[in-house]
Amino acid sequence: MFIGHFAAGFATKRLAPDASLGMLFAAAQFLDLLWPTFLLLGLERVSIVPGATAVTPLVFDYYPYSHSLLAVIGWAVALGSAYWLIHKQRRGAIVIAALVVSHWLLDVLVHRPDLPLLPWTGPKIGLNGWSSLPLTLALELSFFALGVWVYSRSTEPLDGIGRWGLMILVVLLLAIYTGNLFGGPPPSVTAIEWGGQLQWLLVLGGYWVDKHRRVGNPH
Repeated sequence: MFIGHFAAGFATKRLAPDASLGMLFAAAQFLDLLWPTFLLLGLERVSIVPGATAVTPLVFDYYPYSHSLLAVIGWAVALGSAYWLIHKQRRGAIVIAALVVSHWLLDVLVHRPDLPLLPWTGPKIGLNGWSSLPLTLALELSFFALGVWVYSRSTEPLDGIGRWGLMILVVLLLAIYTGNLFGGPPPSVTAIEWGGQLQWLLVLGGYWVDKHRRVGNPH
């Protein structure tokens, strides 16, 4: 799942109005921000197998530190606690922690049974939504449309950047998603490792857009 995670970031701005959209993006996508770095460090492994699923050619061989449920809960507590220590905002900290966990829960919908519950052993789960491209599109696009709608109704632009920047960010996310779905498989694991770091630019985009919008009264 990709834009479904960003959808969660958009939607929760209403619950944590003092948190920047960039921070909400970082929390919602935190596991996939960690993952390419763990690949680079040799701590986790992925294989490229064209046709592995109807949606993605990636086979997640080993990713206990970024994607096991127990590790995810630890990352959620750590990120939420860090947010509270810096901003002293309890609601924002809870939302940040919940967003980290939401990533794993949304992944369960689409992944094959490859998401571990524990880092070292035990069962793996996944409902395999990626076995169907139409189902995946229905899930992600509906989540994304709802998230963008909630954000746009909960905030209002301060200037042209706030208005057009949001549109640019939405189009960019959809373009990346389309490329991931319908483009060819990655040329190498190295490309995944380094390409995955570019997700931080989307986090920065969230900060940029949100700085030019303000929380308004819900419509």
